Order: sequence, then C-alpha cells, then structure tokens
Amino acid sequence: MSRYLTLILLMSLFLHSSESEGNEKRPPNIVLCMGDDHGWEETGYNGHPYLKTPVLDEMAQKGLRFNRFYSGHPSCSPTRGSVITGRHPNRYGTFAPNWSLRPEEISIAQVLSDAGYRTAHFGKWHLGPVKKASPTSPGAMGFSHWLSHDNFFELNPSFSENGEEPRVFQGESSEIIVDRALKFIKSAEASSAPFFIVIWFGSPHEPYSGLAHDLAIYDDLPAKYSDRQVKLTSNETGKSVQRPLGEVLRERYAEITAMDRAMGQLREGLEEHGVRDDTLLWYCGDNGTPSSGLLKSPLKGRKGQVYEGGVRVPGVLEWPNKITKPLQTDHVAVTSDMLPTLCAIANVKLPNRTLDGIDLTSAFEGEANRSKPIFFWSFNTRSLPQSPEPWIAGDLQEGTTPLVKLINGKPTRTFKNVHLGSIRDSHYTGPRAITTQRYKLILDQSSSNQVELYDLTDDTGELNNLAESKPEMVQQLKQSMHQWQTDVLRSLTGADY
Repeated sequence: MSRYLTLILLMSLFLHSSESEGNEKRPPNIVLCMGDDHGWEETGYNGHPYLKTPVLDEMAQKGLRFNRFYSGHPSCSPTRGSVITGRHPNRYGTFAPNWSLRPEEISIAQVLSDAGYRTAHFGKWHLGPVKKASPTSPGAMGFSHWLSHDNFFELNPSFSENGEEPRVFQGESSEIIVDRALKFIKSAEASSAPFFIVIWFGSPHEPYSGLAHDLAIYDDLPAKYSDRQVKLTSNETGKSVQRPLGEVLRERYAEITAMDRAMGQLREGLEEHGVRDDTLLWYCGDNGTPSSGLLKSPLKGRKGQVYEGGVRVPGVLEWPNKITKPLQTDHVAVTSDMLPTLCAIANVKLPNRTLDGIDLTSAFEGEANRSKPIFFWSFNTRSLPQSPEPWIAGDLQEGTTPLVKLINGKPTRTFKNVHLGSIRDSHYTGPRAITTQRYKLILDQSSSNQVELYDLTDDTGELNNLAESKPEMVQQLKQSMHQWQTDVLRSLTGADY
C-alpha cells in the first residue's frame, strides 16, 4: 500500500510540475494602443489645465509611467513603422505620412504569430493600403484579422475588414474599434491562444468632432480663446479653413476624452474576459501636438519638429501580473523599443535585422539602462531623384478607405515608396536630433541651420543652447549621428534584404 501511495504522490507531483511549467511557458497577452497626434502635455496626469483623461491618469498612477517617452518620428506613418519593425522608418523609406512600409520588413505581428499568438489590427494603419491586394496591408504584415483604415477617421468611420471593400460603421470611432477588439479577444480566449492586438485610434487627429456630452465638458473654451484663428480641415468641405482656437480646442478635447473613455472600456472588457491580469496594455501617442491643437506646453515645438514638443508623447503601461506596484521612470524610451521589448516578453528571437530599439523589460522592475541614444531624422525627400523607381507598383499603393480631408481632390490616399540608388551627401540632410539620457543635439531644424545642444535634465523646454560652450559634446554627438545615418542609408538601399 505504501508503494502504491508513493507512486500516486510522485505522479501527482509530476503532473502539478508539468502543469506549472505549461502555465509559465504561456506568454502574456499584448495590446498596443496609440493616439493620433496626441501630444505629451495633453493628459491630466501631465498637468493639462482643461483635459479630462481619468483612465490614462489611473494607468499612469497604478502602472508604469514613462515620463520621457518618445515617438520614433515627429509624424504619424514613420512612427507607426517604428512600432511594427523596431527600426527607424528611414531604413525602409517610410519618410513621412503616406509613405508606405516595404514588404520585405519583418513585423512584430509576424514574429508573434509564428510564436502562436492570434494577431489583429484595429483602426488607423497608414503604412500602405489596407486592401487585400496590398503587399503592406495589415494582413501582409502578419495580422490574421484587421478592421482598418488607410489613414485617420472621425465619427461614423469607414473601415475595411480583412481587406474587403470598406463600409461605414455608425458611432464614435474609438468606441467602435475597442468594441471589435473585445470581440476578437473573446474568440482568442476560446482557442486558449495568447493574443496580440494593435488598436490605433483615429483621435484626436483633425478635423475634430465629438459627441454632445463630450463637447459639453469643454463648453467654456470658445469664449476663452476666441481671439486666435487656427488652420485645419473643414468637416464640411474637406479643405483647409480658419476657425477660432476655442471652438477647435473644444472639439479636439472632446475627441481625447472619448478616446480615454474607450481605453476604460477596453480595460473593463479585459477584466470581464478574465485576462486583464496577464495582459500587457501599452498606450502612447504617435507624435506631438499639431499647431491646430496647441494651447500651452512646457515643451518647445510641435508636430513635425524634432524639438521635444514634436516627439515627446504620453507613454503608460499596465501588466498587473508583472507590474504590481506603481512605477515611474525618467529614462528615455521610444516607440522602436516596443518590438525588442515584446520579443523579450514572449521569449522569441529578434528579427534578423538591424534594430534601433532596445529591450525595456528592466523598467518593469523599476530599473532602466539605455546603452545607445535615440535618433530622430526627418529625411529630406527633396534629395531624392526627380523620378525615382517605385518600390511597389502604383496600383498596389492606391488606398480605398475614404476620409474627410482631401488631397488633390481625393478622399482616399495614394502611398509611395521608392528606391534610393547610390548614397550622396545630400541624403544626410533634413531636421535631425540625437538624444542621450542627458543631452540632445539638434541639427537643421531651424532655417538658419543652427546647431543646438540642450541639457534636458534641467532644460526640458530647450531654452538654453549650450552648443558654443560645449563644443566637444557637440562634436561627439555629431559623429555618432553621422555614423548612424550612414548605417540607416545602407539599409535604405535595400542591403538588409
């Protein structure tokens, strides 16, 4: 009898051990969320005087708050490319909005799909057309399901589902894509597979609009800021128009509040499905605040510029099973860090590519140590040949999902990506910056080509240019920038493929 009981005990211990090992091997779920044109200062937790963002505020209070989180570029398409690839967008020709990815890039969705994740994309894509035939659609880049738009969207948006003809979805756009994401989560949990979901909101990109109860929160703004006109797109004509700042801010802030509420619905849905504790939820913006929504900020600059106001964005992360107490970090981090961080979390190999991002998992333990600087570079597209060879055939770069803002009279978008040819000195130009934990060197941002050096530890507003007093630091950072640009341009020629 004792032998029999011993055998039963050993078998029980073995099964328990195997079950524990199996549970440990199952990687966490991952949800990446991104606001469109959502600047660093536009949250309650960063001290905005008007905005109501209670959900993001709670995430910042309870989870991991990055005080110096950066977008990979001061505009949207390039930053999104940095999330998907872990690489600076200039390596594969995503120079600006409406410049596509290259099909040869390895995406985080492909990596995680190969590791057993169920993958889905919801909302703004802007890395090429979302239609089925596109070689850079979400499906082509590793997402098994997508409800997506080529660019940004407003109330009652049009989306293409899995590359089919777009159709209109009635309602507030942030809530629509979160609702569809939660339906996908339910199906993923039924299959016992971990899920990787990207939710890229269309808010708060202009032209602005909002629901009545969200607009009502900011009813006092039009009277306060009626003396300044700002330029943006008209919801009625799709063309440029001038409107009073107060009216514009009321609509913009209503969009941000609605997006924040959708983030709350997402968190509640994760809780209802019983997966919130083991889901990494990460929110950030894709670039700084645009001129049409800029009120007051301690940061210099705006969207489109490599000053802090153009590239520093909200960055908050929750993962209750791992981040069990509130954490803040002042260490610099950037959107290209997402891919290597997620690969480390999922215990999968990094893509066989030169990466610009680093693994940030040490920050989950309250530590951080960045071994290389962060580079920003708005490529000078005027340095390209007048008629460069397209990387992707023109018909494959035509978008299908309509939006309010017209370009050349069209409500859809045409994407492009081109071959570089040989590297020339002119290819090194364009506004660019290098940021270490302490210093930031800026080149070519101003019209006078002034060299700017700032100590960000005590000069967040980039007011005191130290370039003349610290020539050795300027030279050191210039050299690092040039070496990095040379490597990027090598990638741009297609050498990585």
